[in-house]
Amino acid sequence: MTHDHDLVLRPTAAQTEAALNPPPGRNGGDLVVETLTGLGATTVFGLPGQHALGMFDALRRSDLAYVGLRVENNAGFAADAYGRITGEAAPLLLSTGPGALTSLAALQEAAAASAPVLAISSQVPTAGLGGGRRGHLHELPDQAASFRGVVKSVHTVRTQSQIPSAIAEAWESALTAPHGPVWVEIPQDVLLAGTTLPVVTAVDAAPHDLPPRPELTAVAADLLAGASRPAIIAGGGVVRADASGKLRALAERLDAPVVTTFGGKGAFPWNHPLSLQSWLEDRHTTDFLEDADVLLVVGSGLGELSSNYYTFKPRGRVIQIEADLGKLESNHPALGIHADARLALSALLETVPERRDPTAADRARAVLDQVRERIDAQELTLERQVLAAVREALPDRSPSFWDMTILAYWAWSAFDARRPNTMHSAQGAGGLGYAFPAALGAAVADPTHPVLAVSGDGGALYSVAELATARQHGLDVTWLIVDDGGYGILREYMTDAFGEPTATELTRPDYVALAESFGVPGVRTTPENLAADLAKCLAEPGPSVVVLPALLRMFAPTHLG
Repeated sequence: MTHDHDLVLRPTAAQTEAALNPPPGRNGGDLVVETLTGLGATTVFGLPGQHALGMFDALRRSDLAYVGLRVENNAGFAADAYGRITGEAAPLLLSTGPGALTSLAALQEAAAASAPVLAISSQVPTAGLGGGRRGHLHELPDQAASFRGVVKSVHTVRTQSQIPSAIAEAWESALTAPHGPVWVEIPQDVLLAGTTLPVVTAVDAAPHDLPPRPELTAVAADLLAGASRPAIIAGGGVVRADASGKLRALAERLDAPVVTTFGGKGAFPWNHPLSLQSWLEDRHTTDFLEDADVLLVVGSGLGELSSNYYTFKPRGRVIQIEADLGKLESNHPALGIHADARLALSALLETVPERRDPTAADRARAVLDQVRERIDAQELTLERQVLAAVREALPDRSPSFWDMTILAYWAWSAFDARRPNTMHSAQGAGGLGYAFPAALGAAVADPTHPVLAVSGDGGALYSVAELATARQHGLDVTWLIVDDGGYGILREYMTDAFGEPTATELTRPDYVALAESFGVPGVRTTPENLAADLAKCLAEPGPSVVVLPALLRMFAPTHLG
C-alpha cells in the first residue's frame, strides 16, 4: 500500500539538468531573489547598504521590480501599504544596523495594523554573529533582539542552503492570520559568496487557515438568536479577511446595528439603515453599545480608540471573534473565538436564524442624530467643509492614506470610506510620517487608480525626501498638506491641559516651492477651492502636492467628563 506521505515529486529531465548545471555568476543574493520569485513576489521595496549589496546585485539578474525609497522607515511604510492593498507579503530589503533599525517604526505600524511585510536584512559576517564584539561596521550584539518585540517572527540565516527555507517560513508567517511583519537576516558573507546550489524554483509556503471551533460558534449563534438588542462592532480584521459582504449579510439577518472601528473603515456601508458609522469617540455611541444585550465584536481587540479611551463598559454578553490571540478577551470578558473573521462569520451565517426588529434602524438613526446635534453645537464649520471637500474630490475606488493629523482624526469618525480597504491611517501605532510613503506603496500596488495622502505640516517633514521617489517612478499620488504652523493636535492637547503649548511651533519650508524643486507640481489652495484643486490633481497623471493653510480644531471629547 502506498501512503500519501510516501509520495515523492520527481523532477523533470529539464529540472534535473538545470539543477546539475546551474548558471554561473550567482551568489547568495540570487538565492534570495529566486526564492521571492518562486513565492510569487513581483515587487520589492528597500534601500541598499554595504552589507546588503549581494541582494541588490542579484536584483539586476531577476524579474523583480524594485522601488527604492530614500529612508528605510518610509520604505517600510510603502511595503506596509502594498501589503494592505494586495493582501500579499511585500518584500522589504534593508542593510545592517542603522538601516535595519531605521525601519522599526514602520514595522511597528505594520504589526499594529496586521499588514504583511517580509523584511529581509543583511547582517555582519557570520563570524560576527553570537554577540562577540569584533568591531564590524554596523555591528550590534544581537540585531534580531531589536525586532523580536515588534514583528511576528524572526529568522536568522547562517548558510546559503538555509535561505529558501527561512524566507518561505517567514512568508508563511506573514500571511497566516493575523497578518503581520516578519524579519529575516542574512550575513554579508553568505550573500556575497558564489553559489553552486540549484536555482530556486516554485516554493511551497501556503498560509494556514484559522477556522473557528464549531462548539463556540454554536454558542455564539444561540446567543445572537435570543438577543433582543444585538449590536456589532466591526474592526480591521473584517477588512483584512475580505469579509465585508458576510458582515452585512449577518447584520441584516439579525437586524443588528453596526459600528466600524477606525481600522475597520468601509467594512459596513456608511449610509445603510443599520449603520452607526464610525463615531466611536462619542458618548452617544458608547451608551448605545453598552446597552446591547449581546454585542458581537469582529476583528477588533477593543483597544484604546475603539473603546472611547477605555470608557466603554458593556453590560450585556460579549462575543469576540479575533485572529490575534493576544487580543482575545484582553479588555473585556467574552465568548472568545480565535478565528479569521471571514471563516467565523461564514459559520455564524450557516446557523443563526433570521430575526426581525422593526426598531433597529430607528435606534441607529437616533444615535447618529444625537451625534450630529453634538457636533452642530460646536461651530466646526471649517473642519466639516474641508473633510467634505476631500470626499467630493476623491474617486470612490481611490485609496487614501492619512497621517496622524487633526484632519485624519476627523476622518476616523466622520469620513465615508465608501469601499472596504480604501482608507488607511497610522492609527495602529500612531507614528508620524506614514501617509505619503504609504500612498506611494499603494500606487505601486495598483496603478489603475490615483491615490491620496493627507498630512499635517509637521508629519510632512518626515516624508519630504520621498518627493524624489514619487517623481522618479512617476507615481499617481496627490499629497494634501494641511499647514497650521506646527504640531496642531499636540498644540491643542497642551493648551487644554496646561494653558499653553511647548515645542509645537515649527519653521516650515514653502511646500509648493519645495515640491516644484523636485519637479512635482504644487498648488496652494483654500477651503473654498480645495475640492476643485484636489480633483484636478488627482485626475492628472504623476505626483502632485496641494497645500492648504488652515487651523483646524478637534470636536470636543466625550471620555473626560
